[in-house]
Amino acid sequence: MMSSLHVVEGGYSAVNGNWTQFGGNLSFVCLAISLWALFSIEFQRRSFRQEKIAFGIIAGGASIGSILLAVEFHPGIYIDLRFSPLALAGMFGGPIAAAFAAALAIAFRFAVGGTAMVDGVITMAVATGMGLAGHFWTRKRSPELKDVALLSLALGVALVLSMALLPTLVNAHVLAGVGFPLTALNCLATVLGGFVLLKTQQWELERSILVTAFSQSPDYLYVKDRNSRFITVNENMTRLFRFRTTAEMIGLSDFNLMSRPLAEELYYLEQQVIDTGVPLIDSTEHIEGRFLLASKVPLRDKQGRVIGLAGVTRDVTERTALERELRESKNLLSHAMASMSDGIAMYDSKGFILFCNEQYRNAFPLSGEARVVGAHISDILRRVAETGERPGIPDDVDGWIKAAAASLHSNKDEEVQLHNGDWRSIRTRLAEDGTAMAVVSDITATKQAEIALRLSAEQLKNLAETDGLTGMVNRRAFDEAFARETSGSGRRNTPFSLLMVDIDRFKAYNDTYGHPAGDQCLRVVSNCLRQSVSRPADIVARYGGEEFVVFLPDTSAKGAMIVAEQFARRLAQENIAHSGSEFARVTASIGVSCATGAVLRTNPNRLLTEADAALYEAKTQGRNRILAHSPNGERHAMKEAG
Repeated sequence: MMSSLHVVEGGYSAVNGNWTQFGGNLSFVCLAISLWALFSIEFQRRSFRQEKIAFGIIAGGASIGSILLAVEFHPGIYIDLRFSPLALAGMFGGPIAAAFAAALAIAFRFAVGGTAMVDGVITMAVATGMGLAGHFWTRKRSPELKDVALLSLALGVALVLSMALLPTLVNAHVLAGVGFPLTALNCLATVLGGFVLLKTQQWELERSILVTAFSQSPDYLYVKDRNSRFITVNENMTRLFRFRTTAEMIGLSDFNLMSRPLAEELYYLEQQVIDTGVPLIDSTEHIEGRFLLASKVPLRDKQGRVIGLAGVTRDVTERTALERELRESKNLLSHAMASMSDGIAMYDSKGFILFCNEQYRNAFPLSGEARVVGAHISDILRRVAETGERPGIPDDVDGWIKAAAASLHSNKDEEVQLHNGDWRSIRTRLAEDGTAMAVVSDITATKQAEIALRLSAEQLKNLAETDGLTGMVNRRAFDEAFARETSGSGRRNTPFSLLMVDIDRFKAYNDTYGHPAGDQCLRVVSNCLRQSVSRPADIVARYGGEEFVVFLPDTSAKGAMIVAEQFARRLAQENIAHSGSEFARVTASIGVSCATGAVLRTNPNRLLTEADAALYEAKTQGRNRILAHSPNGERHAMKEAG
């Protein structure tokens, strides 16, 4: 609040008699500022410039009113509070408000005239300037009470200086007469007026935030009276019902906006809220082709009486469409899950089942009841171990469960056999969020076919590698085994021996006794050869016709001779009659060869050549003999086989 001093000649006895008028002057200034606080909300709806002009006019009017209510200090000398409104107009209204307030007050002071007119105008200009200085001091923030206190102090100092320096006021001894009460009243008026304006600004800010939030909310907000007529709505409501401004909807009801059946339904629900005082939460409404979710609460006065309702409606059209699509997709997925032959389960990152279909449970008949949503992989594996559903689980069951559970969250394909011989394929794939998808397929038929195919392949291989008459390894298998075993002996630098056996006068035997008897003779000879070897690595093969071959890894020439002699004795013990032989029984000629090291690594076929040469020499020297050759050309003593 501001103080003005109208000075003419006189004393200060009049002041002492008119203190009650100071209170009236102070009350008028405070009333004027309070009126602005009351009507400022209305001016907020107008432009920034209009609001500041209005504030300046109110402040200027308060200053003029203070002049009209001035207290006479001495004949022709008056004091009033015109400076406080001017200073407050400068601080809280800025240049526009300050200009209008000062212009009105100064113009009126000129109209009043008097000897102290110039001093009064100067002091008014100083007070306005101080208010503007305070405005620019606080322009980057809102003024606070301490700023008002500083303005009040500065105004008091300015008044004291004006009373001490301006000629007219000095001559009238105003400072000595009314200096203290006048300065104190100005400071008090400024503080009181500033406090009112600060509170007004705070309320305006809070109201502005609420109005902005209400107006710009993405939801539909409205308030209705007891008759369900709109009292206020936000901008979204006007757009929903295609109005240009919110004012056009005030006083309307749902009966003015939508079909009567829908309006009656909404009216009935709202009246229930008003009559019972029970809020309506998340009620579904279908308006203007949109799906809305409405909540309505009763509004009560201080006595607790329901005076209306407030509503918030959220547009859930897109969410409703997404939920419908999600339901349809879920139903389709559930149908697909129920119809598919594979079992599917989804585990979260901690190993708990999030989803599984019936096929997944049926795939594991003994642990199926444990495979439900919410079950942990460790509990499922423990059930598997307890029921013996999977054979081959180690004795350390806890260790097996821990290892199997740890491997759940990894990309892997595995095949497991159940207790009843059925097979399951489990394909696990890890998602980015840590969940694991397991797909289980029944591969029993495929696995049985695979096993049967493998057995057939092995049988075919055996047939391809076995002589059909004698059951021995045939020539083809012998060649493969010969290359493999001689290479191994060459690397190990161990001896390798070979026996080549030929039945003497076998053609004459066939001609005399017939081919069936000849086949039987071959079988007997092959049995004698098999019985003459004892190690798994020793191989007996039918080399062709009536010729057989035996190779003996890790066997010296001496050991080979022992095997040859054992065979000759066993054949002699069979004593197979042969009238076409000079020995009157079936005999055989045997060629032996042995090699090591470099020969096996560079030219293993020399073993065959030397053994064949030894066999040929045994036959030319009378048959029924064992003759040994070595790859280095040495000849060993000939021994009769029988």
